[in-house]
Amino acid sequence: MDNTGTYLLNFKGCNCLCSFANVDYLEHLHDFEIRDDNVFIIAYPKSGKFEELATFQSQVTEIETIIYIYRNPKDVLISYFHFSNWLLTLEPSHDIEHFMEKFPDGRVFGSLWFDHIRGWYEHRHDFNILFMMYEEMKKDLRSSVLKISSFLEKELSEEDLDAVVKQAAFENMKLDLQANYDHIIKLKMKPRTKDGHFLRTVGDWKNHLTVAQNERFDRIFQKKMKDFPFKFIRDTDEEYNQCQRVI
Repeated sequence: MDNTGTYLLNFKGCNCLCSFANVDYLEHLHDFEIRDDNVFIIAYPKSGKFEELATFQSQVTEIETIIYIYRNPKDVLISYFHFSNWLLTLEPSHDIEHFMEKFPDGRVFGSLWFDHIRGWYEHRHDFNILFMMYEEMKKDLRSSVLKISSFLEKELSEEDLDAVVKQAAFENMKLDLQANYDHIIKLKMKPRTKDGHFLRTVGDWKNHLTVAQNERFDRIFQKKMKDFPFKFIRDTDEEYNQCQRVI
């Protein structure tokens, strides 16, 4: 275990938030009681769900069913940059250039994005796991709900399907206190400003990254994710990178 600074505590290779890290809890994470019908949603921070689980694969061998949500890493980077500057519990960055010095090296909460997604993919045979792309969920929510219900072997009537799709629509989730954690964050995590929201648009990175920054990230991506089989959506109409296969 290392102390990586004021904001981060490294526990067994994963960066946790100092303000929330409970070392005793982390040490006994493998004792957490898991039921056969538990379903875990796992994602790297800012990948489409607020309660992202920066879990330790060596300690979750009892988990059987997982839904892993992944997102275009450029949008993750931009969303994470804004999020970090909004909350007092996260280290702020002066600008995106400063944040780009930390994010590709994993010097953020949740550690390295490339290792996170690769690690879960490489251990996919150890679990009953479904990989879901955030952009596809947003573009075609109904098909995503059907995919998840099939994975969970839960048959939905048309009436139930309509109700789930309506409730899970991103515009409705903004209004649902059980899905949108604005109120919890404002009370527990101490925002720096009153401004801030979590459901950013697909392709928002285009509005923030310079040409040079975009090209630099592409070089890093190609080096670290060569031969990785997922595709990544650059915006609602285009594919990021030229990876063709979706798991």
